[in-house]
Amino acid sequence: MVPEYHHHPYAPFAPPHVDGFGAIRNRKQTQRKTVDYTSSVVRYTQNRKWQRDARDRTVLQPTPAAAIDSLPPVAFSDNPSRSFAAKFVHACTNYRARASPINRVLWTPSGRRLITGSQNGEFTLWDGQSFNYELSFLAHDQAVRSMAWSYDGENWISGDDGGAIKYWKSNMNNVLVNESAHRESVRDLSFCRTNLKFCSCSDDTYVKIWDYERCQEVQRLTGHGWNVKSVDWHPTKSLLASGGKDSVVKLWDARTGRELRSFHDHKNWVQSVKWNRNGNWLLTASKDQVIKLYDMRAMKELESFRGHRNEVTALAWHPFHEEYFVSGSSDGSIFHWLVGHETPQVEVPNAHSNNHNNSVWDLQWHPVGHMLCNGSNDRTTKFWCRNRPGDKCNISQNQSTGDQSSAFAGHMTSNFPFPLHEGQPTIATRNQGTIIPGVGFGI
Repeated sequence: MVPEYHHHPYAPFAPPHVDGFGAIRNRKQTQRKTVDYTSSVVRYTQNRKWQRDARDRTVLQPTPAAAIDSLPPVAFSDNPSRSFAAKFVHACTNYRARASPINRVLWTPSGRRLITGSQNGEFTLWDGQSFNYELSFLAHDQAVRSMAWSYDGENWISGDDGGAIKYWKSNMNNVLVNESAHRESVRDLSFCRTNLKFCSCSDDTYVKIWDYERCQEVQRLTGHGWNVKSVDWHPTKSLLASGGKDSVVKLWDARTGRELRSFHDHKNWVQSVKWNRNGNWLLTASKDQVIKLYDMRAMKELESFRGHRNEVTALAWHPFHEEYFVSGSSDGSIFHWLVGHETPQVEVPNAHSNNHNNSVWDLQWHPVGHMLCNGSNDRTTKFWCRNRPGDKCNISQNQSTGDQSSAFAGHMTSNFPFPLHEGQPTIATRNQGTIIPGVGFGI
């Protein structure tokens, strides 16, 4: 017979922060924020059966109780200002390993997890809803510089400072390594729509096209006079765009390897090039603090965006609103823009504030479009989401650190219309302004 053991009534219980060996664990009692999009997506799928357009949409009241009626960004296709993700949610740092700058961030196709690539060659896996640490391992011998998912969501690739390109499965298993893909750092990677090929660019001045299955070089595109910093494959056509230290943006025919056009409008390094999902617009960011938009149908510059006070280092188009994009700078700021407006609609000047270099190296939208993630030189990965009904629109409540900025007040909207004070700029919708080529709606 097993004897029963009873706790003595006068024996003191150990406090929750002390383990069985008497060691004190210093744990802060903090409430971790969670951003769950499931309920809003379910409500959207239910409502779209009977909703004709925006006329049948329920108007959200400016109270916290109205949060259950929130809808995902795809429900507000007529109003991109409903998707401004400028509310600070959480900052993640991998303290289990030697913390280092975050060069790349990449959402999984399902949006459940986020993968970060760091300067020390590590991949870190974070939960995409509660932002918990899940996994980290040494993936490259040198700094991770580029990552890209295939369109089918089954495979992804990564490149490092040593010129190597590695193949990965969705379960994080490494299946192939190409150690001699480039002679120098692989700066960017991009898949074609069919997933049969992908392109890479490097500091060795080359843009290369690869056969994915055979891992063989198909085309070597030469024409840049210096390091190539960014490359992007057109979403539907055999067309590549690249930019580099020679301040030139080039268009290439992926079939023949022939250079089609060069744009010499930037006055300094081209840091990033991004195709819009409509296939008509090409967005470029440069060290000259200017972002330029090109219309590929006319082969000319459509608009220039000025507002950053330092070099622009990262760009990201919104997955559903084709006229909405965000940009990051080397001073740690993140700006939200709408095509057709010269000034930024939302300014977050102190997204990353530190005494040393706090550049925003990468920006990535969640596949649902309700949340933005960025990696920075200050060794943190930060998450940003939309305002909830009832939230106040000011910097002090949207960020944990940073000074209050009058430029931010009135620029950002939450999921409900709020009154603007006199003298503050308003947010334009598609029913105002002029018609922008590529969208077909008034902005």
